[in-house]
Amino acid sequence: MLATRWEPWTELNRLSREMDRLFCRGGIGGALSVGSFPALNVWGDDDNVYAEAELPGFCMDDVEIYVTGNQLTIKGERKPPQREGGTWHRQERGYGKFSRMVELPGDIDSDSVSAEFKDGVLHVTLPKSEAVKPRRIEVKAS
Repeated sequence: MLATRWEPWTELNRLSREMDRLFCRGGIGGALSVGSFPALNVWGDDDNVYAEAELPGFCMDDVEIYVTGNQLTIKGERKPPQREGGTWHRQERGYGKFSRMVELPGDIDSDSVSAEFKDGVLHVTLPKSEAVKPRRIEVKAS
């Protein structure tokens, strides 16, 4: 098993995100909630890590995806609705800019990442770098 290196800035960023989530910073007045939007699922197999983000009503021109080492960042903006005339009776759908960063279980081959947007869900396939893929080790008998 490969030893992981302790990264103090990564840990501080994670603490900051958890504090934001705990105190619901940014989730007032129709703004998108910091740290919880979009809802994400992340899982993996031997070769890839997969991420799905719920982005209903988004135009993909308003979404950016970045991969650095073992971090996936999804940024975007939902524009406020433009309604001529009439009166709002309820407005629960959030709008505004968001940035969501998640730490992945290992380094990613960022040159091979692919993404697809279908039915309001962003699907991202993140191939693991060769260094973190499991390898079978042959044991020799003496």
